[in-house]
Formats: sequence, C-alpha cells, structure tokens
Amino acid sequence: MSSLKQKTADGLLWGAFSNGTVQVLQALFGLALLRLLDPSDHGRIAALVIFSNIASVLQESGFTAALANKKEPTHEEYNAVFWFNVLVGLSLYIILFFAAPLIADFYHDPVLTPLARFAFIGFFISSLGTAQRAHLFGHLCVKQTSITQLTAITVSGIVGVCLAAMKFAYWGLAAQSVAYVTVMTLMAWHFSPWRPTLHIDLRPAWQMFGFSSKLLINSLAFQLNNNAFGVLLTRFFGAHVAGIYSNARKWDDMAIATIGGMIQGVAQPVLRESSQHNSQFTIHNSQLPPGSNQAKPNYELCIMNYELIKAFRKLLRFTCFVAFPALFGLALIAEDFIVCLTGEKWRESAQLLQLLCIYGAFTPLVTLYSNLVISRGRSTVNMTVGLLNCALVWGGIILLHELDYALRPMVIYYIVLNISWLLVWQWWARHLIGLRWRDALKDILPFLLFAAAVMLATGWLTAAIDNGWWRMLLRIPLAAIFYIGILWVARAQILRESIDYLMNKGGIKKEKASSSSHRP
Repeated sequence: MSSLKQKTADGLLWGAFSNGTVQVLQALFGLALLRLLDPSDHGRIAALVIFSNIASVLQESGFTAALANKKEPTHEEYNAVFWFNVLVGLSLYIILFFAAPLIADFYHDPVLTPLARFAFIGFFISSLGTAQRAHLFGHLCVKQTSITQLTAITVSGIVGVCLAAMKFAYWGLAAQSVAYVTVMTLMAWHFSPWRPTLHIDLRPAWQMFGFSSKLLINSLAFQLNNNAFGVLLTRFFGAHVAGIYSNARKWDDMAIATIGGMIQGVAQPVLRESSQHNSQFTIHNSQLPPGSNQAKPNYELCIMNYELIKAFRKLLRFTCFVAFPALFGLALIAEDFIVCLTGEKWRESAQLLQLLCIYGAFTPLVTLYSNLVISRGRSTVNMTVGLLNCALVWGGIILLHELDYALRPMVIYYIVLNISWLLVWQWWARHLIGLRWRDALKDILPFLLFAAAVMLATGWLTAAIDNGWWRMLLRIPLAAIFYIGILWVARAQILRESIDYLMNKGGIKKEKASSSSHRP
C-alpha cells in the first residue's frame, strides 16, 4: 500500500496547488470582468450554461469514470470512447445550432441566438480530448492535469478580459469559455501518450455503456440540479437577477472546486485500489468479539472492507478539515469582498453568497461519497440518488415561484435540501462498506463545530471595524490562526499529518488506530 499512499499524498498536494492557483487566477480574471460588465451580461451567459453543460455530459457519457474504473483499459476501449465522443459531440452541436432560436424565444431574448451558436462550439471541441483526459485521470497524472488547468485558465482569462475591455460585453465571456476548452483539449493531447487510430469500432464503448450510462444520467441530474436557478431565474425574473445570482454562485463554486477538485482527482482511483487491497478472509462465530453475533448489522462487512473504510475516512476527515473553514470563511468576508472589489452594483450577490457558502461547505463531502459509490461499481445507486435530488430541486423551486416567493426563500430551500441529502449518501456508505453513522459523525462534526465557532468568534471580534478593507484583511489571518490553534489544542491527527507532509515532503504517515478512533 506504500505506493498508493504516496500517490494519494502527491495527488492531494498537486491537487491543492493546482486548484488553489486556478481559483486565484479565476478570481483575478473574474473580478476584472465584474468591473467591466453588467449583471445582465453574466445573466445571458448563465442562461446558456445548462444547455452547453448537458451537451458536454451527453458527449462524454460517463466514459471517463468507466475507463478509470477498469484495471487496465485497452487501446480499443480508449479508441471507441474517442470516436463515440466525437460523433455524439458533432451531432449535438448541429442540433443545438438549429435550436438556438427556440432557446432565445424561451428566454424572450433574441440576442441569445448568435451567442448560443458561438458558445456551444466549446463542448464539441471538448469532445476531441475526452479520451486523453480519461487516460490522464485513470493514471493519476495529477501534475499534468494541474499544468493543463493553469494554462487554460490563464489563456482564456486574458481572452475574456481583453474582449470585455474592448466593449464586446457578453461576447467576451463566451469567448473565454471557448478558449478554455480549446486549450484544455490541446494540452490533454500534449500530455497523454495515447493516440486514436482511424479504425472505428464502437463495440467496446457499448460494452462499457451499461456502467457509464448510469453515470451519464447522474451527471445529467447534477447539471439540472446545479443550473436550475440559471434557467428558472432568467425565465422568471430576467437576465439582471440571473446575473446577480450567477455571480454569487460563481464565487461559491470556485471555493468548492478548490477542495472538491483535489479530492475528485484522487478519490475514485484511490478508493478503487483500496477495494482491491481489502483483506480477504472468512470470519467465523468464534472470531467475533464478545457480545457480537451474526445479526449485528454490517460487522462482517466492516471487517472485509477495513482498508477501504480506513482510506475513505482519512479522505473524509481531510475534506472536512479544509472545506468547512474555507467556505465558512468565505461567508464571513463575502460582503466586504464583493463590495470592495467589484462595487455596490454587486452587493445583492454578496448576501446570496453568504447563504450559498453554507451549502458549499458540504458539497465536497457529497462528491467524496459519490466517488465511493462509483468505486464500488454501484452506478445505479449514483444515478437514482441524483435523479431524485434533481426532481426535488426543480419541483420545489417551481412551486415556490407559483406561491409568489422571492429569490431568497428559493435559495434557502435549495441549501437545506442539498445539505440534508448527505444523509442519503451516508446511508448508502453504511450499506455498501459498513461505514457506521457514529464514525462518519466523528469524522465530520468536530471540524464543522470548530470552523463554525471560529468564524462566529472572528466576526464578533471584528464587527466594530468600519472600514471594509481592513475588516476583511484582518478577519482572514485571525480566523486561520484561531482554526489551526483550536485543532492543535484538540490534537487533531489530520492537522499534524498535513504539517508533517508539507515539512518533510513525504507521504502521509500511517494513522494510529487509537488516534483514528479518539481524535478528529
């Protein structure tokens, strides 16, 4: 397991560096665009995002995860996935090209017809690199992926800002998106050693479709869930309100991506490999501890999945250790951050961002649980849970609108629903690998409570400061010092392991059994 631990540690480090740097670059370019553009410009792009994302999901069809879930994918399988993605991507772009006027009519905005035809070309370009990205993902090439993302963010950000400064308005945002996927595709071809051949045989892709189709449906549900407000707000309230929300959601998503991206890059391959290293032995009644019996739920399942549970719980603690302070901290400085850096015209976004950060703090945990389910080959579960969540999101938002509720109650409903959905994922983790509820709570609650207490204390101590710049700049280091200090006093094992890895440039040390059961 030493190589797996090293892969995990290196993947987390590169993932943290990449996602942190990417989000900083996105923030810098995003701030420039917010100053140059109006909420309605962002609202128009937000209206189209769902169509582009759904098309991208359809052309990818879950094959990246399907290939990564295979122990040794063959050239024929990669080749089939490549040509499948290209053919589907081209077909979907042609369909959406001619459907653009209908989309514009739906939103009552004729400008969207030419804008959609230009913006949608991005998902076809992306289809040309899906197999290469799958190859990098399956081989845990986190460093190469990191360089690819940094290059794409930089080039596309420059394109977007330059066009916005030249008064191209929302066209600058569309060009930024197209430039991003173009660079991502070119860099994936550069780093991946795999190349397609002209022999087109789609049968290997169809053989994987039983697994990938469920991931496809789940990804579609995620996109419908994630972009529900982008569609409905533009339809119900117009581009200006949609732009206000999309700006708040953008900053929340950037913070989520910083944590979720680094976990996503290693979680499924690591959990899959941990599954393959599980101890395989038979447990007899005489081997059970005193007081236990065969009726005790999931005891044998816990033993059989010892290595997997151990790996998952460490990833869970690390995710909580980073996610809760990062997102609660963003909520703490949200109003000062938005108003000071982008102006009063975006103040409404700051108020929404504070709410969305609560939801965002739990999102990386959902990503981790989802990867666990996928690593166990239960794509049907992933699909069903995603579809049900999607139906509740859309149904609830439409119902609240029919009852004449405003935007804020809709956002609160969305947050409460998605946080409570974590209970559904934990139920499946209990069922699939025997992860007990009390163990999951033991891993999550300390970091949740510590982070919440630190942000409340920091906010109270700095509330008297009138200057927004000084208040924000003081809250950031103060909250960081409080959080690290309280975890150090509590002797949190994950903090000490993280410090040890960064100081010594080595793998994360083995976790002591006593520490895992008594310390956060």
